[in-house]
Amino acid sequence: MTVLIITYSQDNESIPLVLQAIAAQGGQAFRLDTDRFPTEVKLDIHYDRGTERLMLVSDQGTLDLQDVSAVWYRRIRMGNRIPTTMNPQLRQASVQEASVTIQGMIASLKAFHLDPVHHLRRAEHKQLQLQLACNLGLEIPRTLITNNPEAVLKFAQTCESGMITKMLSSFAIYEDDQEKVVFTNPVTPADLDNLDGLQFCPMTFQEQIPKVLELRTTIVGKRVFTAAIDSQRLEQAHYDWRRKGIALLKDWQSYTLPPEIEEKLLLLMTNLGLNYGAIDIILTPDNRYVFLEINPVGEFFWLERCPGLPISQEIANLLLRGSHTNSPIK
Repeated sequence: MTVLIITYSQDNESIPLVLQAIAAQGGQAFRLDTDRFPTEVKLDIHYDRGTERLMLVSDQGTLDLQDVSAVWYRRIRMGNRIPTTMNPQLRQASVQEASVTIQGMIASLKAFHLDPVHHLRRAEHKQLQLQLACNLGLEIPRTLITNNPEAVLKFAQTCESGMITKMLSSFAIYEDDQEKVVFTNPVTPADLDNLDGLQFCPMTFQEQIPKVLELRTTIVGKRVFTAAIDSQRLEQAHYDWRRKGIALLKDWQSYTLPPEIEEKLLLLMTNLGLNYGAIDIILTPDNRYVFLEINPVGEFFWLERCPGLPISQEIANLLLRGSHTNSPIK
């Protein structure tokens, strides 16, 4: 069994964790660092009258892509090492061509995919996630996604416990070469007086949900792993635990969800056509489980450290077993 891992050279420790787990089970893994294509990694794709040949060459050696039994799609950084001194238009064209070349190669592989790229792209839509979760009986926050200031003001009046705002996409803003990640933030009265920026950028507004614990549920195939953190013990983590993620790193504890919640989450995975997903949930003071979102390629490595959830082992199991467990909505 040969697994192709789609990643990049600066990816985190989740890659060696899964590599070790694959090797321990007698499998082989080939790591494709997409940031090294096309400058260092070579790819030959040859089609001719009923035959095809797909060869990948890197410092790991040569891999016949027809021998690949499973693909783990992690991260892509195509063309990152193409010199920035190139003509900007030519560089952009090179990066784009490198991207479509690799994406086309991935799509053509007759192997088990964790997960198919078109499933991932569909599952990333937060609106679809909330719609499906609600239809399955999962509780979700009351949510408004808009560029209309009047709609925000009306929605705020219905949020008795307050309102938070966040973005649908993940990005960072750089000031003086310093990265500033955009987190979830509370909406203040002053913010409601200054909504003109919505004409340039829509935003997501949600009712503020009281928290006892924040839960991270990682699903691999049919296995459900959940950990909990008390984010309310640190003031800066009240609205988004990621603000103090390092300080809270060792405080995550294993947690068991009620069976009916696990069952609904597994149904959500099936509806999205996913075998892997990282799900964020809030446990409220009155013992309600409120679904926030699912990241189809979400991180898990810190949960291997503490509380020691064997997620990489289960990823390796699924890749080597190579059985597609979920299918998308028709």
